[in-house]
Amino acid sequence: MKGSLPLGKLSPEDLARLLGKHTFSLPDDRVLVRPGVGEDAAVIDMGDRWLVAKTDPITFASDEIGWYAVHVNANDIAAAGGVPRWFLSSLLLPEGRTDMAAVERIMGQIAAACRSLGVVPCGGHTEVTYDLDRPIVVGVMLGEIVPGRLIRSSGVRVGDVILLTKGVAVEATAIIAREKEGVLARSFSRPYLERCRAFLRDPGISVVPEARAALAAADVHAMHDPTEGGLATGLWELAAASGVGFEVDAEAIPIYDQTRQLCAAFGLDPLGVIASGSLLIAVCEADVRPVSDALHRAGIAVAPIARAWPAERGLVLRSPEGTRPLPRYDQDEIARLF
Repeated sequence: MKGSLPLGKLSPEDLARLLGKHTFSLPDDRVLVRPGVGEDAAVIDMGDRWLVAKTDPITFASDEIGWYAVHVNANDIAAAGGVPRWFLSSLLLPEGRTDMAAVERIMGQIAAACRSLGVVPCGGHTEVTYDLDRPIVVGVMLGEIVPGRLIRSSGVRVGDVILLTKGVAVEATAIIAREKEGVLARSFSRPYLERCRAFLRDPGISVVPEARAALAAADVHAMHDPTEGGLATGLWELAAASGVGFEVDAEAIPIYDQTRQLCAAFGLDPLGVIASGSLLIAVCEADVRPVSDALHRAGIAVAPIARAWPAERGLVLRSPEGTRPLPRYDQDEIARLF
């Protein structure tokens, strides 16, 4: 169709235009965080507690989608400084290709993921529908924040150091290994691919533990988990929300060897593939050490990868070969596999 949109989420420019046009006709002072580019969860004043609400679908993965749905939504609650509490899900299942065993598997995955976080599954909807070729899960996670403890993507200050937990890109590694196993089996051993598949749980796509550890260690200015569009897009979103620029050290970015290998097999850039499992944390220079030490004690790797500077200096990627603009991926690299 002429003028049709590409696969993946809307560009930041289109999203900003639509949000500006359609979301503020009914003002409500209790809505503390409204929709915006780089802001991944809504926050609503409920008196002695603030409610944090997030919704996200699972569309690229077809294997273990229940596990993905819970953790991807919980991550944004944690990145806002909240505690994930309650989960709702809408299961859309393909007509003629769904039996009860398949529904049982997805619901079992959701239940297991909720148990791992202490989250209560409290509602949702399940239906078989037409014109789907795979199951889709749309999740909604609700959480709580103590008033005054909210962390926003817009909190980065000039001079802040940006820390990245784990490495790039946990989620993409698991998805590629699980969705393209037949093709990859021609070039990689079964044990190697099994290790890549296991990235879903080890190192895992949840960032709840690192968010809690960082918040307990120091004054965190901002957090953001890079998802669709990868680390590069996560940095662009964080910068846009905060009105700053970044100098990013390419050599400091930890990229798993498995991620490099699987991305190379399909010509994908590891900086632009879906990246749940890592957390971007903005702190002042003096708090880099306490946060890093707390994360290391929790068994979580962390590396300083960027520094914030004035917005007019832009977002640049520095490497031994020179300095260039940080790439943008308005369409996730992994979309090219589908």
